[in-house]
Amino acid sequence: MKKLVDAALKDLAPVFEGMYSSIGRPSIPPESLLKATLLMALFSVRSDRMFCVQLGYNLLFQWFLDMDMTEDSFHPTTFTKNRERLMDHDVAREFFALVVGQAKAAGLMSSEHFSVDGTLIEAWASLKSFKRKDEPAEEKPAVDDAKNPTVDFHGEKRGNETHASTTDPEARLARKGNGKEAKLSYAQHVLMENRNGLIVDMCITHAHGRAEVEAAYMMLERNDPTRSRRTVAADKGYDTRDFVEGCRRIGVTASVPRLDPVSLDQAKQAHG
Repeated sequence: MKKLVDAALKDLAPVFEGMYSSIGRPSIPPESLLKATLLMALFSVRSDRMFCVQLGYNLLFQWFLDMDMTEDSFHPTTFTKNRERLMDHDVAREFFALVVGQAKAAGLMSSEHFSVDGTLIEAWASLKSFKRKDEPAEEKPAVDDAKNPTVDFHGEKRGNETHASTTDPEARLARKGNGKEAKLSYAQHVLMENRNGLIVDMCITHAHGRAEVEAAYMMLERNDPTRSRRTVAADKGYDTRDFVEGCRRIGVTASVPRLDPVSLDQAKQAHG
């Protein structure tokens, strides 16, 4: 894996050169930031600060980042700010595309048969921050309640049309199914080829009732649109006229189980 990652980063060298500043103090190289992001995903490291702590003693992490055993770990604040700046440049998507290109060059990816699915990712925002959009700014809480103020939601009807998170306005209140608890979330969508089960494309969108269908169509349209015929498998959540007819327009045959009326109502309720 390290060899594949290093090869992709080498191809991104011209992009990194444009990101380096000729003035100021030396910062964390973009290559290290991308590798660190990959490690956080592989080993389920929950925060930037936790990763920086582990980097101080984890020899595997240090080896993967080409660090010497005596080097100090990254400062959490610097690491977070630089990683956010890296994501703003959309370098992560270019990095992902190069890895996908390696798999295609090695003949490990099918370009005919795909599967698509979506899920919810919980946002790093508390439900206490989900307040009415027209609500005036609150007064500063008492000292003993400043860090975690008490909020009573009893009897209050909350929805994405009238409420928004003050710390993450783009997050939406959604739930995975009927009877499940609602959480501030984003929708993640993945397009996978069926021969080896490798991910071809993925994206993150707002969590709403049509997010899965719209994202699936977008990913199919931008992946190998020159082929005369492709197939895609999906669950019953994609059984909509727009999705099936849209797939046909771009030469994709959709294999989707039929969604009965009861399940359709439950799906609408799950996404508010």
